[in-house]
Amino acid sequence: MSENLHTPEGKDPVLWRTAQKRASFKRHLATYLIINIFLWLLWVFTDYRTYNSGLPWPLWATLGWGIGLFFNYLGAYKTNYSVEKEYDKLKQNQSKL
Repeated sequence: MSENLHTPEGKDPVLWRTAQKRASFKRHLATYLIINIFLWLLWVFTDYRTYNSGLPWPLWATLGWGIGLFFNYLGAYKTNYSVEKEYDKLKQNQSKL
């Protein structure tokens, strides 16, 4: 992990961090899908016939982890957009003064 803290020579540090965040999100998404598919298959092949009342137990892992995945997505793909949008607002307010 310590090698990820340093920007390789000749690389733009901002773009490098953005690329790292996006690569991290894609790994997180792949792990989420694999584990959740496994959990749902486990439920289907073992439990669901005897557990007909209420919600299936894998739903809680899927939803809880999905919330974390959503925030990871926002950090990887939407942060730069938000910063640029706020910068543009501040620039417009400054020009009005």
